[in-house]
Amino acid sequence: MTHSTGQPVPGTLETSLSALADRTGVLEDLSRYLSHAWESFDRPRPSEPAIDADLVTRLGGTLPERPGDTRAALDDAVNILEASISPSRPLFLAYVGSSGLEVSVLASALSAAYDANLATAAGAADLLDQQAVRWVADFVRYPLGEGHFTSGGQTSNLTALLAAREQALPGAREKGVAGHRATVYCSDEAHHSIARAVEAAGLGRRALRRIPTDEQRRMRVDALQNALERDRAEGFTPIAVVATAGTTLTGAVDPLASVADVCEREGVWLHVDGAYGLPAAATSTAGHHFAGLERADSVTIDAHKWLGMQKSCSIILLRHRGPLRAAFGHEERYMLHEEDAGNPVDHTFEYSRPFRSLRLWLSMRVYGAEQFRSWIEGTLANAALLASEVRAHASFELLHEPMLSTVCFRHVLPGLSNSGLNAHNERLARAMQADGRVYIAPAIVDGHTCLRACFVNFRTAPDVVRTVLDVADELGRALPERTVAR
Repeated sequence: MTHSTGQPVPGTLETSLSALADRTGVLEDLSRYLSHAWESFDRPRPSEPAIDADLVTRLGGTLPERPGDTRAALDDAVNILEASISPSRPLFLAYVGSSGLEVSVLASALSAAYDANLATAAGAADLLDQQAVRWVADFVRYPLGEGHFTSGGQTSNLTALLAAREQALPGAREKGVAGHRATVYCSDEAHHSIARAVEAAGLGRRALRRIPTDEQRRMRVDALQNALERDRAEGFTPIAVVATAGTTLTGAVDPLASVADVCEREGVWLHVDGAYGLPAAATSTAGHHFAGLERADSVTIDAHKWLGMQKSCSIILLRHRGPLRAAFGHEERYMLHEEDAGNPVDHTFEYSRPFRSLRLWLSMRVYGAEQFRSWIEGTLANAALLASEVRAHASFELLHEPMLSTVCFRHVLPGLSNSGLNAHNERLARAMQADGRVYIAPAIVDGHTCLRACFVNFRTAPDVVRTVLDVADELGRALPERTVAR
């Protein structure tokens, strides 16, 4: 609809779309921006860029009432991203990042454009989704009964725990857990998402049993067995044991086969939280750490970590069909079933489910499993290389022997007490983040504050690994004396 002047009438569809009237030009701009970003990810940054003052002013502006210039808005969006922390950069080693595979960007754009919802029947998207699930299971050598993509490791772990709860306490989803004293078991180094899942499942934080770890930072199987026996004797009902395949702190993998032995003897659900570490099960270098994975009742893997997808893209896999339908199946007047066939949402905790699997499916189609295995092997080699460099450097101390791709170490200055070294290394980590050449985070291992590097980015070449220690030593020695506690 237009005025007699030929101008669009405010509030009409024509007005709302006029901002993208030059679709071709906008897409050309976007293509140029993406190309620049990808090129910048090929090498480490020389420094962390400052945020432009004018941009800061615009970000404090009020809600716009009228249409604005599309290209100016897109320019600002790119400038904001350039001044933000991106895990795609080769020396982003903090936390467990990603690498933002380029093909996955294309899949994300297509998925957003078509906006398929996998809560209900979505046609061919359903077939692709399940093929991607099968490919993930095949990649990590897990015997699949069923599986689904979720929003992240927190949701995948909660999904598994709710399925386990319904198996241990049938009818709990309807009647609750009142009258039952339930327990869940994990190691001292398990991710906090397990505690949150226990809370969300209505079990209460006190239901969580933290099992001590051995000298390799793995769950102690003898302590697990003792805890289960003690709890049963006191009238508790074990819901699940959660083994970790790659702890966030140090990358330790619990002894899965031995834990599975205990779970089989005790008749307890075994869930493996492999959100970070499980892709290494596909490698020849680290695959042996995952012996017994095939005996787990459920596993979690985050494709937005070591498999390079953009956030968020997680998968929950189960060895048998049925527990998910028991935990989430339902009948509603707004979502009818066709005969006995349920909707996809009858197997998932989430309702609206974007087409996350397209990213991994397209990436696997383009690169192939062999390339993914090679990339993961490369990151394992980078971690081994850094650990070797730390051992050989007089100014650094290695705090654990890495099993996977995480290395915890600290900068050591003569004459400092342990508390002084703790303060020094925390300030050093912050200084490295401000510097921008190497983005690393502080952590605490056995009471020692340290620098924690996690290699999951396929863009990190071996020849830049030494840069981590060079920058850390340079900045560590330059810290003001007043910041160092003796």
